[in-house]
Amino acid sequence: MVGLLALLACQRPPANPGQSQPAPGTGSSESSALVVFEPQSGAAPVRVRVELARTPDEQARGLMYRRSLPQDGGMLFLFDRAEPRRFWMRNTYIPLDMIFLDDKRVVVGIEENTVPLDETGRGPDQPAQYVVEVAGGYARSHGIGIGARAQFQNVP
Repeated sequence: MVGLLALLACQRPPANPGQSQPAPGTGSSESSALVVFEPQSGAAPVRVRVELARTPDEQARGLMYRRSLPQDGGMLFLFDRAEPRRFWMRNTYIPLDMIFLDDKRVVVGIEENTVPLDETGRGPDQPAQYVVEVAGGYARSHGIGIGARAQFQNVP
């Protein structure tokens, strides 16, 4: 493991932490952004409406300060290349599942039900280019596991 954490999500507060954040999938350019998981069990595809975290500031803020997350909503972190990634829960008040995808959009790691406000860096040793954060327990309840594939829809 690299001495420094590859990514420390949720490290800086938004400019106005008291201001409410938009619900996932409600931003004008992201209203139809989806991640569609294909569970290995052969179950029906699972669709997640996502906000996009493309810039370093968006990636650092992540889902900080949120008090709720729609059950079918989440955030998609888009990176330029695959590398080991570590996320933490600083200033994140809701438990999350973190789903790590490689450059082919195959699930290479899942951190389930992460503990709110925990600053332990979490993530797989395998390189990941994308990370999807969803409500805690979502991955297991929808049959999303290591090796599942994902497709992106309406993601620029």
